[in-house]
Amino acid sequence: MKKSIACCLLPAFAAALLSCPTFAAAAPPEVEAPSALLMEAAGGTVLYEKNAHEPLNPASVTKVMTLLLTMEAIESGNLSLDSVLSCSEHAASMGGSQIYLEPGEQMTLHELLKSIAVASANDACVMVGEHIAGSESGFVERMNARAAELGMTDTHFVNCTGLDAPGHVTSAYDIALMSRELMKHDLIYDYTTIWMDNVRNGEFGLTNTNKLVRFYDGATGLKTGFTASAGYCISATARRDDMDLIAVIMKAQTSPKRNADASNLLNFGFANFAVLRQDPALTHPEVSVRLGVEDSVATELAGGDCVVIDKSAVSRVETSFSVVEEVEAPVEKGQTLGRYTVTLDGEVLYERPVVAAASVERLTVGRIYADLLSRLFMHHD
Repeated sequence: MKKSIACCLLPAFAAALLSCPTFAAAAPPEVEAPSALLMEAAGGTVLYEKNAHEPLNPASVTKVMTLLLTMEAIESGNLSLDSVLSCSEHAASMGGSQIYLEPGEQMTLHELLKSIAVASANDACVMVGEHIAGSESGFVERMNARAAELGMTDTHFVNCTGLDAPGHVTSAYDIALMSRELMKHDLIYDYTTIWMDNVRNGEFGLTNTNKLVRFYDGATGLKTGFTASAGYCISATARRDDMDLIAVIMKAQTSPKRNADASNLLNFGFANFAVLRQDPALTHPEVSVRLGVEDSVATELAGGDCVVIDKSAVSRVETSFSVVEEVEAPVEKGQTLGRYTVTLDGEVLYERPVVAAASVERLTVGRIYADLLSRLFMHHD
């Protein structure tokens, strides 16, 4: 037997599926670049795409993966912002954008991250990669392995900088995937939102290659790229009204056109869609447990808690829980006990399993006997 609990999503909570026919048909954004994609970051919903799986040279947008592996090394404790790294001959030999590191020069990871995120420094990028993996080639292996873990099937990295190299390709969709993963590390915004800064005690100035950081309301990063063969590329991220968007542009003809395309995508997303997150005050139903060491078990939603909807439909969204009234022990953590449903005007937008938040062991005969004796003695007292 199941019980249902109805509830409403508050307008500033839970995020989305766009495949539902109840979404209003918004006019598509103007995008001149041959390949582009707009993704909502929390749930990974694609809001717009144009040749999004075409493998192309990403130029320095490659560094999104370099920065992701660096953030993960910091989180694991293998690196800290105070770590002092030394520049190798190989790192110092990098061309393109750089901070002109000398072989043997030492610099903290903090300053190197500024140099990569703000000035797209290839020498700093290789210096960090070598420190993490022992060599640039070893680091590139890790980049490709991480790309595979993230489902980036259009991607093959040859270097960690994005300098032109045969076979070094990714797609707008894959860039959004790795950008989304990088955005989970709040520390990265300390660097990608910098407009101007410096390294070497103020001796070397840095200006962000991403002009949207200064000129687009809510911009949070993330990385630009340019080579003659790749054209002008960007993974542009922005946050407004508790919604994070990722706009990827590849092979634009000029920097202004790249920025205009990215801005148009972001404007389209913010104007037409809303991320609603589940009301934090919402109580998940408990389920009674028969023959368990506990009388009940708490429940939780499997996976994330958000859904993207048409902005005009926010007030018409409703949700409900449908869970079993009782379950027999043993109960395994993650065991499905019901469904969580999001509806718009009575039509299902989104469903997710409601699962046990903890395991509950089954009572043994000995435990039942011991409990019975305990209750008898308590009654006797």
